[in-house]
Amino acid sequence: MSRSPGLKGANANGNANGGERELTPDLVIDAARKGFVYLPLGGVGEIGMNFYLYGCDGKWIAVEMGVTFADATLPGIDLIVPDPDFAESLGDDLIAIVITHGHEDHLGAVPYLGMRFPRAPVYATPFAAGLIAAKLEEAELEDAVDLHTVPLGAKLKLGPFDVEYVAVTHSIPEPNALLIRTRYGTVLHTGDFKIDPTPLLGQPTDQAKIRAAGDHGILALVCDSTNATLEGKTGSEAEVRESLREIIATCRQRVAVACFASNVARLTSLVHAAHANGRRVALVGRSLWRYTEIARRCGYLDGMAPFLTDHDVERLPSENVLMICTGSQGEPNSALARIASRDHAVRLDPGDTVIFSSKEIPGNEKPIATVQNLLIAQGIHILTDRTHFVHVSGHPARDDLRIMYDLARPRLAIPMHGEIRHLSAHMELALTKGAAPHLVTDGTAFRLAPEPARVIGHVNYGRFVVDGLRLLPIDSPVLSQRRRLTYNGLAVVTVVLDRKGRVAAPPQVSIEGVLDKEHDRSTQDTLADDVAMALRAMPRRASEDDAQVHDAVRRAIRQRTTAESGKKPMVQVHLVRLD
Repeated sequence: MSRSPGLKGANANGNANGGERELTPDLVIDAARKGFVYLPLGGVGEIGMNFYLYGCDGKWIAVEMGVTFADATLPGIDLIVPDPDFAESLGDDLIAIVITHGHEDHLGAVPYLGMRFPRAPVYATPFAAGLIAAKLEEAELEDAVDLHTVPLGAKLKLGPFDVEYVAVTHSIPEPNALLIRTRYGTVLHTGDFKIDPTPLLGQPTDQAKIRAAGDHGILALVCDSTNATLEGKTGSEAEVRESLREIIATCRQRVAVACFASNVARLTSLVHAAHANGRRVALVGRSLWRYTEIARRCGYLDGMAPFLTDHDVERLPSENVLMICTGSQGEPNSALARIASRDHAVRLDPGDTVIFSSKEIPGNEKPIATVQNLLIAQGIHILTDRTHFVHVSGHPARDDLRIMYDLARPRLAIPMHGEIRHLSAHMELALTKGAAPHLVTDGTAFRLAPEPARVIGHVNYGRFVVDGLRLLPIDSPVLSQRRRLTYNGLAVVTVVLDRKGRVAAPPQVSIEGVLDKEHDRSTQDTLADDVAMALRAMPRRASEDDAQVHDAVRRAIRQRTTAESGKKPMVQVHLVRLD
């Protein structure tokens, strides 16, 4: 993918160069030659797009390379990735990219950004590595990224860094924290985690290893903040499995469950609940098949019978079917959204039940509501985490955070992975546990050691969008034009003038997204007359100037469309001059 020349990234507010802060990348690089530096470039002050750099003795590693998802303000865009500008400027001094687990907001940008760092191998445990490999194969980029699969609990020697994977519990197979050891001290980078002593899939959080690291001394805890505003303890998957079994037992017809495709533990819970109620399980949605295929290869679904396909569903009595579907966040092209729109081979009937076994991600409320309204209008029962116990989070609530602090006993607390309200609540909790909290936002370089620990500068950071086969800055004129087209429409006008600048043929006007071709036919005809009148009214010298002709045509079109519809479309003028 090519970077648009001369264009810089933008921060979350769309301001180039990370806002008004003074940029001091040279000072940051120099500090990392003489000490230990932490620099987030995504994932702090937001949920998603995780991208963190650590620099030590002149070398750097990246932890995570994730995406976030676009909304309706970016038409034609699905994915947003971090601006790699500063990381690219490190050249060969960026020596590795380390992935903690398989969620999109932690590894989804590897196919788009990984090739920019050809001398920085990507390290991941088998499940996450399998997902990355599948993405690279789909993009025909298998040879563009040096992907290394490492075992659970792996220890890596990466220049001045000794990196050790530590098992934690989350909502996907093989989540890991990282112990990042240097001669200046150790950072515990938690990744996404919760404390669940008896997870249904994979290992529990390795509290003994974290406690042992705390005994030796942890300089800083860089820690998940997603649920830092929630008191209590995050629930266990075992509890939600039993609740799902009981809920499904009350359903008399077909049941569809929407959940995150990556939550393989939830999938096994649904299989258990289905079998306990005499139902067979079908998967509906491409990403579910991809995740389950990789999970089987990694040994997480051993002994589980093959799943039915959506084509098998219609051949079974409705009371014997449970479908697991993609679309828990209302994604327009997901299986559940298409089922709700009656645009899928699978049909739901009045009296069927749809369970949303997931949490609404902030920003997705409207598309989720759209899908739910469509289902309810068809007489389908809807169950969500607001009305029933059908979901538990994979992130730490405040009691989980307290346990982590008691194990690690860090000197410094650096919240990550959360909006400002989450980071603030996390800092308040860290203070009660005896750690010195520091708010280190995206683009801010923080010196961990030597002391004193403090902010030392700011670097360019921001967002790029994945637009087909290229990356564009989020403030690119291309996207501005696309928004204008989306909201105001487009008029294309062909004008033919003779050598004296006189109208030689009736102007041709085509307009899209503004006028109804059936009901506004007279207005469309009037547009051509308006353009002709505007051209005839021009002085001869002005009519010989292409720029003035273009301007006169635009004004004529916009005056009429504003009067008739209140819209000011983009206007493209094709000017033909006869010799």
